[in-house]
Amino acid sequence: MWEKYHLDTGDLLKRLERPKGEVDVVIDTDTYNEIDDQFALAYLLKSHEKLRLQAIYAAPFFNHHSESPEDGMEKSFKEIHKVLGLLKKEEYKKVVFKGSRTYLENEKEAVESSAARNLVKLALKRDDNDPLYIIAIGAITNIASAILMEPSIIRKIVVIWLGGNALDWHDNQEFNACQDVAAARVIFACGVPLVLLPCMGVVSSFTTTGPELNFWLKGKNELCDYLVENTVQEAILVGQGNCWSRAIWDVTAVAWLIDESFMEERLEHSPIPEYDDKWGIDKTRHFIKYVYAIHRDALYMDLFEKLSK
Repeated sequence: MWEKYHLDTGDLLKRLERPKGEVDVVIDTDTYNEIDDQFALAYLLKSHEKLRLQAIYAAPFFNHHSESPEDGMEKSFKEIHKVLGLLKKEEYKKVVFKGSRTYLENEKEAVESSAARNLVKLALKRDDNDPLYIIAIGAITNIASAILMEPSIIRKIVVIWLGGNALDWHDNQEFNACQDVAAARVIFACGVPLVLLPCMGVVSSFTTTGPELNFWLKGKNELCDYLVENTVQEAILVGQGNCWSRAIWDVTAVAWLIDESFMEERLEHSPIPEYDDKWGIDKTRHFIKYVYAIHRDALYMDLFEKLSK
């Protein structure tokens, strides 16, 4: 059903190249889910020399911080506003949109939301040679819904998704991916230009510790103090003990657009997120860009320097 919207291979490979210069972006985030979305949103807004933020979408999630996917989305919506306040970026509050209240019931029907409708609106305005970049760091329901609503936007966007595990990991039971497998299957099947940052086996190396956060961020500004305290409290909440490290996963999706030196990547045929929490492999499918390593120290240096200003 998607073939008529596919870019030809040459155009797809060109679209998967990291853009030069400034680009327009939106971010889709389950901000209250953990502690890394706040870092990612702040990093994006502190990277204004490269990234022009057009909209922020609250994504659904369901874990120990929420009572349902809808509750997770509503809490994320509020947390986005909190982070914007800490950043003194009140002007962006007018482009924050509520996302899906449920996950996809199947691979053919969209979930209505203000976020999905806004994404369609923004994407349709784009020239085919000037795509909108979507940084997705939660369940990918909102993005899949927008594509199901208006498949022609496939040719006008690039999706950068932090989700799933490495292709050679023993399972694909990763939080963002397994919450809405139907949405993930839409994204990987539809032919949209896609950059994948897998969690376990790749981005799981991007960790930080309490002493490191205290050294680089504590006392620098109100935002930094909030990020440090939030990270420490989450480590305590999930019982990590006295000697802990936390993967600040979501920052890496923002970083892909900022500097090619932060990670290593290659082309892969689009894998298939299966309903049994495994990757399916089909070498006849279109290409995606696959990140396979993160250069941790260089990226953290850029992150800490920007957040502490």
